[in-house]
Amino acid sequence: MSCDFIVPVCLDDLVKSGAVNQYVVQDVLSVKQLPSHLNNFKAALRSQGPLCILEHFDTAYSVLKHCRTVDVAVKEDALELLIQVVQSLSVSLPTILLSGSLSATDRKQQLNAVKMSVFLLCKLTENLESDSYRETIVTAPSKGRKKDKAAGKGLLQWESERETVLQCLTQLLQLDIRTLWSLSLVEEEFVSCVTCCCYKLLENPTISHVKSKSTRDAIIHVLGIMVKKYNHMLGACVKVIQLLQHFEQLASVCAQAVAAWSSEYGVKSIVGEIMREIGQKSSEELAREGSGVKAFSSFLSELSTLVPEAMIPNISVLLTHLEGESPSLRVAVCEVLGEVLVRVLTGDKLDDSARGDRDRFLDTLQEHIHDAHSHVRARVLQVYARIVNSKALPLCRYTEVMELTVGRLGDKSVHVCKSAIQLLAAFIAHNPYSCKLSSLDLKKPLEKETAKLKEMRETLREPEPVTVITAADLWDAMKPEVEMTVKAQLEPSSEEEREDDDDDKEEAGGEEERSDRETAVQIAQFLRDNKYRQAVGLCMRAYSRFPDSPFFSALADLNAETLINTLASLFKGPEHETPEAGASDAPPTPEKEVNEGKESELKKQEMLVQYLKDTESFALQVERAIAVINNMLYWKTTTVVQEAVQFCVAAFEFSVADSVCGVRKMLPLVWSTDVAVKDAVIQAYRRMYLNPHGDNTRAKAQTLVDSLSELMVDASLGTIQCLEEIVQEFFSTESALQTSVIQVLWERFSGKREVSALHRRAAVLLLGMAARAEREVVLSNLDTLCSVALGEKVAEDYLLARDTLVTIANITDHVRQSKGAPFRLPVDHHLFSCLSQAIADGVVQSDPHWQAFMEQAVRLIYFLAESPDQLCSRLLQRSARLLLEQVTEGGEPNQSQVQEAGSQGNEEQVNCVSLAQVLSLCGAVAFWQVSHLERSVSSELRRRRGEKEEKEEKEKAPANKTKEANDSCVEEELGLVGASAEDTEAEFIRKICETELLADGNMLSAFLPLLVKVCSSPGRYSHPQLTTAACLALSQYMMISPAVCNDNIRLLFTVLEKSSLPVVRANTIVALGDLTVRFPNILEPWTPNLYARLGDENASVRLTAITVLTQLVLKDVMKVKGQVSEVAVLLLDPEPHIASLALNFFNELSAKDNAIYNLLPDIISRLSDPERGMNEENFNTIMKQLFSYITKERQTESLVEKLCQRFRTAKTERQWADLAVSLSLLSVCERGFKKLQECWDCYSDKLTESGVYQPLLSIMAKLRRRAKPQFKSQVEDFEKRLTAVHTKGLENVEGEEREQPTEDTQSQNMQTPQTHKKRKTTRGRGKPKLDDTDLVTPKTTRSRPKPVITFTSDEDEQEDDAVMAESETPKVTTPIARTRRTRLRH
Repeated sequence: MSCDFIVPVCLDDLVKSGAVNQYVVQDVLSVKQLPSHLNNFKAALRSQGPLCILEHFDTAYSVLKHCRTVDVAVKEDALELLIQVVQSLSVSLPTILLSGSLSATDRKQQLNAVKMSVFLLCKLTENLESDSYRETIVTAPSKGRKKDKAAGKGLLQWESERETVLQCLTQLLQLDIRTLWSLSLVEEEFVSCVTCCCYKLLENPTISHVKSKSTRDAIIHVLGIMVKKYNHMLGACVKVIQLLQHFEQLASVCAQAVAAWSSEYGVKSIVGEIMREIGQKSSEELAREGSGVKAFSSFLSELSTLVPEAMIPNISVLLTHLEGESPSLRVAVCEVLGEVLVRVLTGDKLDDSARGDRDRFLDTLQEHIHDAHSHVRARVLQVYARIVNSKALPLCRYTEVMELTVGRLGDKSVHVCKSAIQLLAAFIAHNPYSCKLSSLDLKKPLEKETAKLKEMRETLREPEPVTVITAADLWDAMKPEVEMTVKAQLEPSSEEEREDDDDDKEEAGGEEERSDRETAVQIAQFLRDNKYRQAVGLCMRAYSRFPDSPFFSALADLNAETLINTLASLFKGPEHETPEAGASDAPPTPEKEVNEGKESELKKQEMLVQYLKDTESFALQVERAIAVINNMLYWKTTTVVQEAVQFCVAAFEFSVADSVCGVRKMLPLVWSTDVAVKDAVIQAYRRMYLNPHGDNTRAKAQTLVDSLSELMVDASLGTIQCLEEIVQEFFSTESALQTSVIQVLWERFSGKREVSALHRRAAVLLLGMAARAEREVVLSNLDTLCSVALGEKVAEDYLLARDTLVTIANITDHVRQSKGAPFRLPVDHHLFSCLSQAIADGVVQSDPHWQAFMEQAVRLIYFLAESPDQLCSRLLQRSARLLLEQVTEGGEPNQSQVQEAGSQGNEEQVNCVSLAQVLSLCGAVAFWQVSHLERSVSSELRRRRGEKEEKEEKEKAPANKTKEANDSCVEEELGLVGASAEDTEAEFIRKICETELLADGNMLSAFLPLLVKVCSSPGRYSHPQLTTAACLALSQYMMISPAVCNDNIRLLFTVLEKSSLPVVRANTIVALGDLTVRFPNILEPWTPNLYARLGDENASVRLTAITVLTQLVLKDVMKVKGQVSEVAVLLLDPEPHIASLALNFFNELSAKDNAIYNLLPDIISRLSDPERGMNEENFNTIMKQLFSYITKERQTESLVEKLCQRFRTAKTERQWADLAVSLSLLSVCERGFKKLQECWDCYSDKLTESGVYQPLLSIMAKLRRRAKPQFKSQVEDFEKRLTAVHTKGLENVEGEEREQPTEDTQSQNMQTPQTHKKRKTTRGRGKPKLDDTDLVTPKTTRSRPKPVITFTSDEDEQEDDAVMAESETPKVTTPIARTRRTRLRH
């Protein structure tokens, strides 16, 4: 074959005649001719080898030409032949290429064979891939074997054949076939032919699936060879970008490919090329590409996890996208930075350049914690969490990043909050400071070490350096004078100088006794003392005395110069010798080493103090975060709650201060209806408390009991009840640890182990939790409980006795639902004798905890005793007798003694306290007696009736078989009989309550007059405890029957309004709430009095009132009326807890259909009433919260109309302003705007007031922002009219409109009431136009004066009952239907 084969761009190009010596297909075979020619091709392959492709190219080309119409078998045969050709070439070419003696003709033949076979194989592969993809789309999905058969009709086993094709190409391309081309320059068409085939295969939607991994790797391998050997790098970059733009699912595949080409094939520059291509895309291009942006982001994120080090040199080109508009690209860049920081720029061995890059990347990430897009903020926090978990965050940045993260806890986005919690948990788990992060524990060590550092600094403080003047400097200063003196001494010219010399000789008379050294020192001293003449004279005489001395030997030739030099050496000599002598005499090392050691200790101390400061700062940040995260435990988003729970666990494990608060706060979530939240809390408590660590079972049990006891110390009743739900599950499973735990608890309770009183109480409560799972834990040790806590020492610790009774109550049927006969103990049981003795003895004592013990004791008696009423009756008699005996022993008490008990000594005080405790006992007995009748007795009656009916049914069963025709009638009759019997039982219980409980012979009846007397005479019975007990007991008596309630309801409300004791008012509110549930018709007229307590001056009373009213309203016991405005006022209560309860009230009320919508107009009227005097800021705040619940368009439209109509009845400017502000808080839409126009007459005359005009103007501004063009023009015209009336007045504007007819047309287009007078008719009847005379302010009824109660002074002998008059008692206005039976709520 002498011609050249040129790889065509298009398949049809091979048929056209090209250049000289260019191969052209001569004969395109028909479909029928193909099978025979393929057989010839196969035979030629066997005989001639791979070069047969030169002769049979047209056959394979014809298969490609008829690919859509030819049979599948023909395609398979052609594919198999081409694979064999390529494989044969891969086998034969290495030998040929290595021989080096290839002729030009043979080289051309081999080159043509390679290009032809590769071209045909790649094109056929592309066609088969297209057919396969088309078949998967067209073929309807089927199930089972039918699907396999359907797939078999197409190309058989194409998945495996595709891998075979890629392997063949890999084997061939790996050879050094470039030498076949001239100058080893492979033509671009050949490279494109191979790479296009590979990219075609990559476009398969399933290529990213796990099952296609081998195919994917093979494609990446082929492309890697093309990139490395065939100069395809730039083409690969362009193609990767194109694939990402059009196929979002290929992001991960492309990232794997680029990573492989960079690492395995050494083409590292391809990473930078692709990053530059992406970095150079503008925001406009990214906005047009749509899904391509997501693909770019995923690609960059995936690539950074594979080859982070290769991205560092070109990462700057990506940073420009951090300022772009695409949040997904910002996320990708931040993730790239995170991976680089975690994988590359980490550790302490970074050079200065790498450390600078690390700091810049961290600064960039830190900036985007406050990114405008919530998704970016969340992902940046997640990146930081990965950095912290990998310990790649420098210690110096912990505090700053921690502070930013805590700030993100208040983010509006739930995802950001969740990510912030995760990051904070990572900070705690991987903190480099301490395993215990309590700022309180760190404060003392920090102060101690800081003081120590200060002391060390003071001891090492060096004196300030003093300027030292050397001898040479002094000599230079004195040298001129010395020279003058020397000249004068050498040439004496006057008698005066001779006389001075004589004087010097006389002064130096004792110099003969000196040595040469001493003489030299004396000369130097004369020079220092500025005695130059004496120094010169002595020096001259010294030579004559010591001619051989080294100090004066230079004076052999006496002249000015030698004399001056000798003086200089004598003066400066000691300076040069002294350091040498000091150096030789003093030991240099010890003092120097001591100083260096002290400096080293100082540095260590400074590092320790800095470490403690950083630790304290970190702990304070964590504590600040805990305060915020604890509030997130009750969010509605499940994932946030789960993260908050995990954070609380992490904080608890690191002993962070206040972490126990979060642990306790999440405990009520065990009752959550969200299963995920409930499981998270249970698992958290198991991790913290129920999986203890220890060497043996005993040690584990001790640890578990200690941790649970700490949790229960000072815990509320609600916390203990929640903990029961978790601990009960632990005790329900039998194990060696459970047995050891129970044993440890008994040891603590019984006193065998020395523990505090709080831990003893915690132990007995935990035993009660165990008893809920297994009754025998407590029942078998009942005597131990009685002897330890309820015996002779009961008065020493009533709280332990109370908790013991709570534990015993867990074995009763009220806790454990039992279908059989009730479990009760006989009246003469030792337990009841202990209880009776303890209660009776405590009546005449003044222990503050006796009351709580007594209430639990009476409760347990009614739960567990056989005849609790008889037992309690004897108990009341015994207590009353002891009280009388105490009074008798102390003298006959009169009313004045009881009244003045507070000022006449302890004896009378005991009388009041004892009386109060007896009254409390009476109230508890009355309450539990009613409960016993309605629960225990009623359920026992039903049980017995059920057993009787079941027995009768069994006896009548044979007879009923013969009456199958009447079965339905019998069942109906039985149903009626059952209902009738149930009503009969309820009536029986009610009759007992009304007639027998307070009959003359009953002990309870004897105390009712005394209760009424004490409550109605607060002036005489002024003792706080007595008043409190009497009021509470009276309310419990009122639960017995409607008659008692009706007789004393006025007295109870008088106490509520007039009592000076907050505890009495709070208790009365709770009691009235219970009475409202039990007797709703009696309490309904008194509803305003209950609402009035929301404005009580005492915070505890307000808190109780809002709690009780919330329960009554939300459970539909009390109707919601206009008085709910009092609840709205509490939204601004100074007590945060009260304000949160008020907010919760409206949140729950908004769930009821139209409840807040119906109440809003009345709330606005009441709050804007001038008599209330609420300031504007508070009114606006309340309204803003309430109007946030109005979300429906129809409600908004209706409220616009209602509020506009109220402008007519409002009489003050402040009321007008409040109505206008309320209107502005609505989300007014187009229909609401029309209502605003229709009601123009209602408020147009008030527009001159700025308080009305400005809110309405804000409504127009909101409408204009989101309005369509046509509607926007209407809004603007209406706004102009508002402004005109505000500036000119309504009369002037209306006058101008009448004068200008053109403006009338505009007003018609605006659809205001000026032009459209007609209103929409309802049900065929038109409503008459409302005139100003019809909408007048209704006459306010004169408010009934509040009842005035006068308390008599202590000197009054007679006193009227301090109760409301009959005329002051509200009448029943709205009866509330009662159910068939009303159960006692407790």
